[in-house]
Amino acid sequence: MNNFRVGTRGSRLAIAQTEIALCTLRKRTSLEFEVITISTRGDVDRRPLFTIDEKGIFEKEINQAVISGQVDFAVHSLKDIPSDLSEKLIVASIPKRASPNDVLVSKRDLKLADLPTDAVVGTSSLRRAIQLFRVRPDLHVKPIRGNVETRVSRSITGEYDAVILAEAGLTRLGMKDVIAERFDIKDFVPAPGQGAIAIVCRRDNKELITLLRTIEDPQSKIEADAERALVSKLEAGCRFPVGAVAVSKPRKSTFTLYASIFSPDGRKNIKLKKSGNAIHPADVGTELAGLLLKKGAQELAAGWRNAVEAWNKKL
Repeated sequence: MNNFRVGTRGSRLAIAQTEIALCTLRKRTSLEFEVITISTRGDVDRRPLFTIDEKGIFEKEINQAVISGQVDFAVHSLKDIPSDLSEKLIVASIPKRASPNDVLVSKRDLKLADLPTDAVVGTSSLRRAIQLFRVRPDLHVKPIRGNVETRVSRSITGEYDAVILAEAGLTRLGMKDVIAERFDIKDFVPAPGQGAIAIVCRRDNKELITLLRTIEDPQSKIEADAERALVSKLEAGCRFPVGAVAVSKPRKSTFTLYASIFSPDGRKNIKLKKSGNAIHPADVGTELAGLLLKKGAQELAAGWRNAVEAWNKKL
């Protein structure tokens, strides 16, 4: 094969992430790569994300193209890939992860504590919304959709007083200068997989898997496996916001996984951490998920289902 066809969404961020992966691959092979953009359900459906009761809305069509052979592999944001990936596919490679932190962008470069009462803050994430509410219940949280550039623009121009975004996306687009505040991952727990890129291909394409694994970052792989195992055990979907982030260090034999879940009114927060062997990161994720379930995660999930239905009626 003289070249590979690479599937991705068509946004600037998706293209930038794909080029990051391909730039590294080009250093290891003389093969060529053709980028093919594919529209997904999440690109077409403009409703707030929490109202869409479906997994994989940003990856399903792209991964189907991999299965059918339209493209050879796909580049995704790891957090967009559901834990129940098709058995025909495999996450073949996790390149070096960018910052998993969430950040605040505001029109006057104000930090969260300095935003005025009743300020309007935009977010596409229930997880971000409930953590924001716990810190500043006097603010108005309003759903926001659109690509990163659009959401930043709607804050800078004043339609929203501030928006919360992933730092990794802004960095990859060369927009770090708009960040007003960077939240600590232990105080404002990110989404599982945030900041990581995942490369997906067919499970039976052993030669391609071997090539893709040459750009895998061991540390990022450990973190990703732990976070995804936790989500898989919890069976968490978009309607049950889960914060989880693993913190590892190069050449260290252990790492720590942090997780945080909330009641829909923000009053109850189950926040746990677990350290474990970096050789078996998925075991740590599964064990921490079990601890969350023992502490009442299922009851919180039931509460979220009812709350989201009530919120939908107000839109």
